[in-house]
Amino acid sequence: MSFTWGPATGVGSMPGGDAREAAKTVTGSFEDFPFLAELPARGPGADMIGRTAGMLVDLYARVEPSGWRIGDRPGRDTKRAISWLGEDLDALEEFTQGYEGPLKVQAVGPWTLAAALELRGGEAALSDLGACRDLAGSLAEGLRTHLAEVRRRVPGAQIVLQLDEPSLIAVLRGQVKSASGYRTHRAVDRQRVESTLRDVVGVHTDGPVVVHSCAPDVPFALLRRAGAAAISFDFALLTERDDDVIGEAVEGGTRLFAGVVPGTDGPLSDPAGSVMGVRTLWRRLGLHPGLLAEAVTVTPSCGLAGASPEYARRALAHCARAARSLADNPE
Repeated sequence: MSFTWGPATGVGSMPGGDAREAAKTVTGSFEDFPFLAELPARGPGADMIGRTAGMLVDLYARVEPSGWRIGDRPGRDTKRAISWLGEDLDALEEFTQGYEGPLKVQAVGPWTLAAALELRGGEAALSDLGACRDLAGSLAEGLRTHLAEVRRRVPGAQIVLQLDEPSLIAVLRGQVKSASGYRTHRAVDRQRVESTLRDVVGVHTDGPVVVHSCAPDVPFALLRRAGAAAISFDFALLTERDDDVIGEAVEGGTRLFAGVVPGTDGPLSDPAGSVMGVRTLWRRLGLHPGLLAEAVTVTPSCGLAGASPEYARRALAHCARAARSLADNPE
C-alpha cells in the first residue's frame, strides 16, 4: 500500500471550545496533514478518555468523582461525548471539502483506557484481565465504526489512526496506582500487551496506525511488533539509550513523529533550531540525511490543550516551518 505521510501535524488536543475555530486552525496550519482536533476544555466527554469511552460498543461509561466508570447503560456523559465528537466531525468535514491526502484521527489505546476506566467497584479495569479483553474488543468495534464515519465525511482522505498510550510504560512496569493509592496494579505481561495492541491496530485495514506516548522510555520495539507504522513521542525525553531502537525503527521503515515544539506557552526558537536535535540524532546514528524528510513528521511535544489559543496557532505554524527546514537542509 503506497502512502504519503505529511511533513508535520498536531498531536490531538487544542485549547478552547469552538470546534469550527479549531478545525479552521488545524486545516490552515497543515494543508497536507490535518487532524481531528480534540477540545477537552469543554468538560467531561471532550477529554481523551471520555471521547474514546463514547466510541465503545456495548460498554458505557459515566463520570464519577474519581473519574470515568463503566456502567450499565448510556447516560448523559456518554451522550455528551458522542454529541461533541459529531460536532468536531461536522467542523472537520466543512474545512476539508475536496481534500485528498493523509488525515489523522486519535483515540485512546486499549492499555491507557484500561488504566483509566474504573470497573463498577471503583478499581481500574486493568485489575481484571477479562475486563481488559472485553474493553479492547469493544474499542476495536467502536474504532471500526468511527473510521467508517470519517471515510464517509472526507472521502478523499487517507486516514491515519493514532492510538494514544501515555500509560503504556506504567502498565508494563506495574506502576498504575490502585483505587486506594496505597499499592499498584501488577505489571501486565509484555506479550499480552503486544497482542492486545496488535488486535486493535489491526482494525485499521486500509491505512497506517501511529502510537503516541509522551512518557519517557517509549517501547519502540514492542510497538513496531504490534504493527505500528509510526511512533509519536516527546523528542526531549529521548536519551542515547534509545539510539539503537530508533536506528532499527528507521531502517525498518517505521516513521518517527518527533515532538520538538513545546506544548505550552513559551518562546519558540527559529524553525531550524527546533529540529537541530533531530539532525544531531541522525548524524549520531549514521543515517543518510536524505532519509530525514522521508522518515520524520514534525509535531508538538504533546497535545496543546494547556496552551493559549494564540500560542497553539503559532506552535502549529512553527511545526510546519520546522519540517520545511528539515526537508530543505537535511545536513
